Amino acid sequence: MAKAKTQATASPLDAIRARIDALDTEMLGLVEERASLARDVAAAKAAAGESGRFGLKPGRETAVLRRLLAMPREAASDAVIVRVWREMIGESLRLQGPYHLTVWGGRDPGRTVDIARARFGAAPPLRQVARPEDAVAAARMLGGVGVAALTSDSAWWGRLLAEPRLKVFAALPCLAAWGPLSALAVGEVDVEPTGADNTFWVTDATQRAEAIEEALSHDGVAASLLVEAAGLKLFRLAGFYQTDDQRLARAPGELSGVIGAAPSPLDV
Repeated sequence: MAKAKTQATASPLDAIRARIDALDTEMLGLVEERASLARDVAAAKAAAGESGRFGLKPGRETAVLRRLLAMPREAASDAVIVRVWREMIGESLRLQGPYHLTVWGGRDPGRTVDIARARFGAAPPLRQVARPEDAVAAARMLGGVGVAALTSDSAWWGRLLAEPRLKVFAALPCLAAWGPLSALAVGEVDVEPTGADNTFWVTDATQRAEAIEEALSHDGVAASLLVEAAGLKLFRLAGFYQTDDQRLARAPGELSGVIGAAPSPLDV
């Protein structure tokens, strides 16, 4: 009789919670398997003599997330998918070798830290610094990623013209729903086209931004000014451009160049 009474009083909510518990168990098993594969990747790289290389692959990560976001779904938002997979990717990288973030937050340090964590997850240790140059310097270290805010009182990005090994590879935040672009991430990583990208180009041209944008448009380059500081201008170019692209070589300015590229926001 007691058993029959318990079954009779069970609510639909109890059944939902039981299903959630079962899914949590299944998900834990899959997360554990994924983490173990990250260790296998590290072992395979060591066997191939690649253990001294940073494992971050922004192009590969973007392809994974775009594929997931394009799959049919009804309840899971873009934000939850991006956050969950960013956390797993970050943990995978941590298991493969050195991985650390150094953040210069500009005028809004809390905001910059938040969008850095949203992009790279909680796995890598994060250090805040007082100067953007310190974030760039940390990016030169093995496993280092420097995140620096875009502000009108610092042209830290102009220094990358003299640092060919360091590249901008991510624009933060990575979802348009999280706000406008306000920081860039740099590192010694391979930057490859993903099919929907923005290139970051610096020039010392003295003309107004509108005149530079018009000059670039005559060569089919769509450009928009992001920030101007210390006599330099940083433009975002729609698409992926190589450093030796002749269309950019013809653009105004004596000192200019591509400093990297990043995937467009994942929800655009």
